Amino acid sequence: MGLANLWQFPYLASVHGGGLFILLYLGCVLLVTLPLMVTEASIGRYARHGIVLAMDSLTRSAKSSRGWMAAGRLSIVAAFLVLSFTAVFGAIALAYVFFGALGRFSGVGQTEATEILAKMVSDPKAYRVFMGWHLFFLVTVLWVSGQGVVGGLERAFRIVVPGTLILLLALFGLAVWYGRIDGAISQILEMHPEDLTWASLSAALFHAFFTLGLGMGVWAVLGAYTAPETQLKRSILAAVLMDTLVAILAGLMIFAMATENSAFDGERGLSLLFISLPVTLAELPASQFVIAAFFVVVVMIVWATALALLEPVVGWFREWTGAPRGRSVALVGLAVWLAGLASLCSFNVWADYRAGGATIFRWLELLTGGLMIPVVAILIALFTGWCLTHNLSKTMLGGAPKLFGTIWFWVMRLVLPLVVAYIGIHYTAVSLINLCDSGSQALWCEPEEDLAPAGQALTINGNTPPLQSENAPEDDNILYHSA
Repeated sequence: MGLANLWQFPYLASVHGGGLFILLYLGCVLLVTLPLMVTEASIGRYARHGIVLAMDSLTRSAKSSRGWMAAGRLSIVAAFLVLSFTAVFGAIALAYVFFGALGRFSGVGQTEATEILAKMVSDPKAYRVFMGWHLFFLVTVLWVSGQGVVGGLERAFRIVVPGTLILLLALFGLAVWYGRIDGAISQILEMHPEDLTWASLSAALFHAFFTLGLGMGVWAVLGAYTAPETQLKRSILAAVLMDTLVAILAGLMIFAMATENSAFDGERGLSLLFISLPVTLAELPASQFVIAAFFVVVVMIVWATALALLEPVVGWFREWTGAPRGRSVALVGLAVWLAGLASLCSFNVWADYRAGGATIFRWLELLTGGLMIPVVAILIALFTGWCLTHNLSKTMLGGAPKLFGTIWFWVMRLVLPLVVAYIGIHYTAVSLINLCDSGSQALWCEPEEDLAPAGQALTINGNTPPLQSENAPEDDNILYHSA
């Protein structure tokens, strides 16, 4: 479960046909997400290693070029970079737990809430405080990872995932009791065919591809850790359906919270999660507890995401160096913290230092989302579809119905590479155009033409209302992999 389920999915469903978008999204999940997740997890389970050594083992078994190992190495770099700036958003959410509990949002409006966010994130004079929250968040992640797979990760997930669902259901019940659930159902679940366009298909493809951590070695390392008797494909299908259910539940909760004076139409990203929602939740009884509980949910989602992203990097480092787990976690954590400072400072002290009109954070996110992750997915699909023998594919997939095997084979060979190539190219092109709209004088820009609306890189379509502070971070800087 990622942040995109909270700050992206509700908006997409509300503007792209409601229930029809959900059906379209599920179709894209079955076409893109599920086959690639099964493939990544099966690779890890077959080799009993992380993605790098697993690809090495498969290339040897298939007697293929060693160049295919680039997919494994690139996925580790992508996981490392995504983790570095995901921790920055975990720091904001962690701070907001305390802000809510201490009543910082009591009686505030949109302007005051924007100033709270801007003072924490974008004020060059207060960046050290932001660094403190960032370090606090990362230390909690590293401490759990250092306890090992069973004593740390498994135990944490057994507590965090059910805890998140229980808190989310409690907040949903509160939204139903005090909010406008009829309006939420109309926005999220009712069919609105007039809102369904070709852009809706693009939005569904993007969300299906980016929402579950594909292309970063996460599913390979989780597959390597599964017990032999685990029903891998069934477990992955359950994870996908649960993620979708959480996204729908979050969307209903968020839109039910909206009042006549605080509608969330057209809002997503930072402005929705850290400005509009705290202002709206502050109107409820026991608002300090409610706001704190909501951001505990956000923290647990980002925390679990960070743990999942850290594991393939730590696993690769241990396999590469032979270092014990504790030392590996400490060294990788230090590198993640240092890399995260580059993103963190991009919002404040380095905000004016831009290359091609973008901050360091924006380029890192564009590099991972627009290039690295799609390239990894394409390489894995082409390798498994064209280089593996039928017998090796069957062995890797395990017991699977013949129909599933046939569909998987052709999806990996033809469909998935083309679809992911479209996603990566479109993601990159729209993001670069959006930089031009922000005033960049880069070579690809044509200043005399208004090529794309601001905010398009965030949501594929639509505009975000600007935050009401010149120092506030811009929503169009926040792409999918802040999730």
